Amino acid sequence: MVVLSKLVLVAAMALAGWAYKATRPPAAAILGGPGGPAVTSPRVQLKDGRHLAYREGGVTREIAEYKIIFFHGFGSTKESEFPVSQELAEELKIYLLYFDRAGYGDSDANPKRGLESDATDVEELADALHLGEKFYVVGTSMGGYIVWSCLNYIPHRLAGAALVVPAVNYWWPMPADVSESAYSKLHAADRRTFWIAHHMPWLFYAWFKQKLFRIAPVMQGQPEAFTEQDWEILTAIQRKERETGQVDMGKKATQQGTYDSLCRDATILFGAWEFNPTAMKNPFPDGDGVVSIWQGREDRIVRVEVQRFVAEKLPWVRYHEHPEGGHLFVCVDGLGDKVIRELLLGEEPQAL
Repeated sequence: MVVLSKLVLVAAMALAGWAYKATRPPAAAILGGPGGPAVTSPRVQLKDGRHLAYREGGVTREIAEYKIIFFHGFGSTKESEFPVSQELAEELKIYLLYFDRAGYGDSDANPKRGLESDATDVEELADALHLGEKFYVVGTSMGGYIVWSCLNYIPHRLAGAALVVPAVNYWWPMPADVSESAYSKLHAADRRTFWIAHHMPWLFYAWFKQKLFRIAPVMQGQPEAFTEQDWEILTAIQRKERETGQVDMGKKATQQGTYDSLCRDATILFGAWEFNPTAMKNPFPDGDGVVSIWQGREDRIVRVEVQRFVAEKLPWVRYHEHPEGGHLFVCVDGLGDKVIRELLLGEEPQAL
């Protein structure tokens, strides 16, 4: 009996040790440090000493009449293009700024990253590059939550904002019939993964790395997370990357490790928010700026039910829903230019 008790104790201690180790992520790789990834992008230094990597497009800052900062999605980098044409950029004199969010690509990880720090990173980046008192922001997919953070924490710096298929939190304050309807339509593996990110964020890294149970298809870029049109677009993008010899975006995105990039995205998005997006005040009460949401009705990654509820609660937001669109619908039919024209000029699209 004594021997059995000792065996149980040893087994329990071993299990506890494994759990402790599994839930503690490794330190982020040091960019530019010994054995760490090389820094290959221009960067600015923030007040806390971290660096953000950026890429510029459109017209030069010196001649630009409009300046837009873009926020990339999950598992992506600043190399991810928003589909705005060079012709439009030159016509309207638009300066485009893309950057690697904290922990992604060539931007240093932030151990204190959260909703507010993501917004202040944007503000510091804009100031470091002398973008002026106000600028526009566009967030796609996971980058959408950064737009909400900017609208809450730095609304005085914004000239307008566009949220394109923005990621949603199924635990935002909303009627049960809305959240349950949307949540129930997700893939079962998505539901499990998002639930852990919300209720047990301390366990999320271990869940993300384990191989026994399937994690969210959307987080692994698997076909069932996308519509047929989405998958064709994604396949075409990947084929172009191979043909042009571009760096694998997925590997570049997580070169510092998955914890400070992918895992932090999930636990911040699905965690307990410090503010309620559905109760926000209009940042442009005098009508001097536009906030818009663009959603595909057939999107399998971001459920349309939640997006409709948010739009209903915020009548000052312009809501556009593509009837056949999936998660990547903005990449076709010149829709990217329509998003930008409305953002800058207030031109509502005649049809999607």
